[in-house]
Amino acid sequence: MQKFYETPQNYPETRPASQRKADFDEIYQQFADEKAQQQSERCLQCGVPFCQVHCPLHNNIPDWLRYTAEGRLRDAYEMAASTNNFPEICGRICPQDRLCEGNCVVQSGFGAITIGSIEQYVTDKAWEQGWITPFMPPSERAQSVGIIGSGPAGMAAAQQMREAGYQVHLYDRYPTAGGLMMHGIPNFKLDKTIVTRRVEQYQQSGVVFHQGVDIGTTMSFAQLRGQHDALLIATGVYRARGLDLEGEHKENVVKALDFLTQHNKGIFESSEVEARLSAAGKIVMVIGGGDTAMDCVRTAIRQGAKRVMCVYRRDKKNMPGSQREVKNAEDEGVEFRWLSVPVRFYGAQRVEAVDVQAMRLGAPDRSGRSSPTPIEGEVAQLSVDMVITALGFEPEALPTLFAEPQLRVSKAGTLQVDKQMMTSLHGVFAAGDIVRGASLVVWAIADGRDVAQHMMHFMEQQRECAA
Repeated sequence: MQKFYETPQNYPETRPASQRKADFDEIYQQFADEKAQQQSERCLQCGVPFCQVHCPLHNNIPDWLRYTAEGRLRDAYEMAASTNNFPEICGRICPQDRLCEGNCVVQSGFGAITIGSIEQYVTDKAWEQGWITPFMPPSERAQSVGIIGSGPAGMAAAQQMREAGYQVHLYDRYPTAGGLMMHGIPNFKLDKTIVTRRVEQYQQSGVVFHQGVDIGTTMSFAQLRGQHDALLIATGVYRARGLDLEGEHKENVVKALDFLTQHNKGIFESSEVEARLSAAGKIVMVIGGGDTAMDCVRTAIRQGAKRVMCVYRRDKKNMPGSQREVKNAEDEGVEFRWLSVPVRFYGAQRVEAVDVQAMRLGAPDRSGRSSPTPIEGEVAQLSVDMVITALGFEPEALPTLFAEPQLRVSKAGTLQVDKQMMTSLHGVFAAGDIVRGASLVVWAIADGRDVAQHMMHFMEQQRECAA
């Protein structure tokens, strides 16, 4: 419990920036066994572990850190997997600096325990050793569940219900399962084989995947509802927020998700990236300061952009994205223009230049961060070949999407649910971003696990009523 005094904080080594920006492989190397054990020994084993409190899944972090320190890696994995369906994914992409590690008691003066890296190490070891196997239920139930969306919320719910013996069917409009884990997050953060091996585990466990099914088009919502005893809507949110600037619909102004999805599709389908959505040889401006913006700037660098700029209206301290992601982007050559807002596009058919207004920080807004205000007369004009907007996502008009007007939607455009996470339609539940708005993968997993409990309770009540 005193190891943090003598053992400094240490993360797995990253490949050199000059090397990693030339490919799309993951940038972090795996912990050596000895290093993982040493870092785990730094944990204080707090009586009130703030790391666990601030984890959306309330992972038993001190317990699996202790097991790792003791060399009990299988116990460590089983403890991590008891509260998290995808610990190897969360270990790679969670913003730990804002969640568990950001609230670690040791971080004050000594550097937080490297929780995410150890979580990834333990789970990767579990895969290597063959400890992760199909989750076969002790007995089969006749009741079936239909889940719309095979992202983290849908897949987490699917596992919980399949383990209980329910017949689980996942429907997704994309040809491959995984949602944004597969189509939105770049390979250098999350190698696609990490996702596909989980999908294969689900298939071996009896979860049935229906790919290329667009509910409301390929299959009606009523038809799907008639095939199952309960439904879960876990589609996520995909509509990009706009800039509200004249010219934002020109051909070289592209949405972040279109840019990332097209690139990822090129990787796992070995297809050419559409020229309009390629950054190769271009001066690229990415507008936004979240993790999606960081995914875009780092992808553009790897595609061979001539120059990549990130424009964000607040300063580095107040940006919503992970600070580690910013550091990685800086190392790879991204130029950050903090306290800047685009105010005008120039160009006839294409945007050729952007006026960028300098900002200063004022009083805090409702988010608690300082509100940016313009500095009179300070405007810079920057030449661009491509603009990528990464300003966040909001829900689609769901009743139109599913041709189901009885689905109630909130003022924010998210689906309305009650305390049991059921929508306005009996037996139809919703979870993840489609309920809470654009958020983190870890929150989607937590929501998927929660809704599964409510759905199983509902189906048990329905079974008892029918008996």
